Amino acid sequence: MVELIPRDVLFGNPERESPRVSPDGTRLAWLAPVEGVLNVWVASLGPSGPGGRSVDTTGPGGRSVDLAGAMPVTDDRDRGIRTFLWAHDGTHLLYLQDRGGDENWRLYDVDLETMAGRDLTPFENVQAQVLAVDKRFPDDVLVGLNRDNEQLHDVYHLDLVSGELVKAVDNPGMVGWVADADLVVRAGLAPEPDGGFVVMVRDTAEGDWRPFQRVPAEDALTSSPVAFTRDGGSLLAVSSIDANTGRLVRAELGTGAVEVIAADPVNDVTDVRLHPDTRQVQLVTFARERADFLVLDPDIEDDMAAIRSLHPGDPVLQGHDDADATWLVAFTNDSGPVPYFAYDRATREGRLLFEHQPSLSDYELAAMEPFSYEARDGLLIHGYLTFPVGERREGLPTVLNVHGGPWARDEWGFQPEGQWLANRGYLCVQVNYRGSTGYGKQFVNAGDREWGGRMHDDLVDAVRWIVDRGIADPARIAIYGGSYGGYAALVGAAFTPELFRAAIDVVGPSNLETLIRSIPPYWAPLIALFHTRVGNPDTDAELLWSRSPLSRAKDIKVPLLIAQGANDPRVKQAESEQIVAALTGAGIDHEYLLFPDEGHGFAKPENRLRFYAAAERFLARHLGGRAED
Repeated sequence: MVELIPRDVLFGNPERESPRVSPDGTRLAWLAPVEGVLNVWVASLGPSGPGGRSVDTTGPGGRSVDLAGAMPVTDDRDRGIRTFLWAHDGTHLLYLQDRGGDENWRLYDVDLETMAGRDLTPFENVQAQVLAVDKRFPDDVLVGLNRDNEQLHDVYHLDLVSGELVKAVDNPGMVGWVADADLVVRAGLAPEPDGGFVVMVRDTAEGDWRPFQRVPAEDALTSSPVAFTRDGGSLLAVSSIDANTGRLVRAELGTGAVEVIAADPVNDVTDVRLHPDTRQVQLVTFARERADFLVLDPDIEDDMAAIRSLHPGDPVLQGHDDADATWLVAFTNDSGPVPYFAYDRATREGRLLFEHQPSLSDYELAAMEPFSYEARDGLLIHGYLTFPVGERREGLPTVLNVHGGPWARDEWGFQPEGQWLANRGYLCVQVNYRGSTGYGKQFVNAGDREWGGRMHDDLVDAVRWIVDRGIADPARIAIYGGSYGGYAALVGAAFTPELFRAAIDVVGPSNLETLIRSIPPYWAPLIALFHTRVGNPDTDAELLWSRSPLSRAKDIKVPLLIAQGANDPRVKQAESEQIVAALTGAGIDHEYLLFPDEGHGFAKPENRLRFYAAAERFLARHLGGRAED
């Protein structure tokens, strides 16, 4: 029997993660804890060689980081920093932080020369978004702020020297912006009443907006602008218009002519790398069972071949310096810590900088195995199985781990929850049910108005598939998830209580009508998406109630664990409170964890560890798996 992996190794703070190289390539920043709170650290980054100070580095060449000389440059003492970037002046580091999980992000910076910090957007109940930076404008940042209208983000120009914010674009109703190579906002997305949107463009900063392309509702989740070309005359976009999958296309603004650059008949384009100066497409990624790469620029073919030789995982390009000479590369790895490399394009050599949680290598981790099956209506569904290491693959206690979104997908790679469940003796089943992204518009649109309907049928069919093959013990299956996954767990307990032995819901909605009526104000322009794909409370009240777990709470017969962040702006605390009240009134076995300092998920490691300890005890009690003392 394999050794138990401590929960703090899986769910505590990483040792180091998210490296970012400075614009001049001489320094490296990353996230690491300071007294248990994630902060930004900085160290020098230089060529390796005799006498060079480096730690945790391997390989004959490349760039090494001076971990011994690293120092924290931020001083967050509460929720920890999760999103940061270098300004192109090489002096300022920018980062976002909210309060208690309310998602009203503020933009902060720290001057690495003076170590002085500033709150650059000191406004209450306002959400800041970093929209664009560019190396040709090192002192400039484009910032979105819903300061004047809580539903719409205007565009502001931020001067990093003075800290001055000046409104650059009044928002006429856009839900997204695209700036050109000159940091001029020249495209926006205007939502339509049916759930589609219109790509609006203009020729100059003072020009009038004009409709360029209508994206029908059926293409809205598989289409999005990427960037302007270097000359500003064309727009690169992922588009499924006139196709099933999201293809990378180039659309000329003057003529509207569309050229397909990269396409696949089964899977969507999920990532695009452009040359940082010419904006020519260099690399395209498709979402398959594992990430698949299409190199379109011969200049980087040897680079990608050299990178692939560094590690058997799937490479993820994390960033580069302004000269495009040093690339940072992470490797998606299903059964080990995430390694980060610095790759030197001149020598075509890479050097390991660090791993996100090196102590994981002390334990035996499980492989994440792709599988597929036909749903009851013939739709092909893909997913992943993570088996307990060393156990016979029959009659296993099983946890159906449902991803959130639902317009997202599970991917191959290191997943703490999958490793946790497998290590405790459970088969972890992850399903990209209809409505998940990456498989084309027909697949994602098959989930329209099917919350608690065919989307749940896909999960039920997955359970039946593993039971029919003898892999799972039908008497010991739990359903678990967060956000939409939490809703799915409640649906499983209420709609198919005979199928599951227990359910765990994290920030999941229990009443679809109250969910839609209480969305954050800055989601209001996207309300048509919810009306089209979930239902309209004004016209579909019966449908929404019939698909709400609260409507059938009395049918729940299995124990539940429910966890909620009190400051969640997406799924309000009331969503959990009302189902908990119903369970209490019906005398149904349940446990409720309310985190007063969290939002839509658990950012603080102490809260994560408290939740996973409770979940571990809950699963062990009802499914018979192992638990850490």
